[in-house]
Amino acid sequence: METQLSQEAEEYIETIYKLQKRNGNAKNKELAETMHIVPGSITNTIEHLESHDLVTHEPYRGVKLTREGEKIALNIIRKHRLAERLLTDVLKADWSTVHEDACKLEHALTKNLTDLLDKRLGHPKVCPHGNPIPTENGIIEEQTCIVLVDVNFGESYVVDRIVDEEHVNLQILAERNVKPGANVQVKSRNVSQMVLLVEGKQQRLSRDLAENVLVRKNGNRRNNRATS
Repeated sequence: METQLSQEAEEYIETIYKLQKRNGNAKNKELAETMHIVPGSITNTIEHLESHDLVTHEPYRGVKLTREGEKIALNIIRKHRLAERLLTDVLKADWSTVHEDACKLEHALTKNLTDLLDKRLGHPKVCPHGNPIPTENGIIEEQTCIVLVDVNFGESYVVDRIVDEEHVNLQILAERNVKPGANVQVKSRNVSQMVLLVEGKQQRLSRDLAENVLVRKNGNRRNNRATS
């Protein structure tokens, strides 16, 4: 039987999954910063998730999802990324604006609606930001990529995905045409900024934002589209 969770609890599980994937676990401070909430408000929700065997918590080390917690997280992420594709592919919303609306839609999608949506969209492999969509069975396939800040100067790369989907960051990237499928080269970089060639046009991007852009060598292309 599927565990019934509040929208708030689902947001926690989704965020914990992303943080532990990046850092190995999710610390309270990171959760608070990512979810834009007061650190003191986290304890009760974590205890609630722990009581349902969805997370384990170690003092000073942080929170990790259990196997059941990961299963739920992947289901939430599947709904979210399919909702994003609905907004871009069917409703023709701009790829840089759909994350927040999809956050609301994901909680309303039942399993039946999710499966129908997946079929209607043609079983897309990635969301509009290039991030892989988990399958119905919770399988998630990710292509090996390089963080934009670590690439070699002058070599040609293709943007694969953008891992931070907050609107303010996506808007900046969209203005600079840094989106999945775009060709990029790094011309120079310093401690705070990078100078890029994006589709042949020079652009400047902060290193902090470039940390969220994953690329692959040009010529190693996906078989599916990532933007509309």
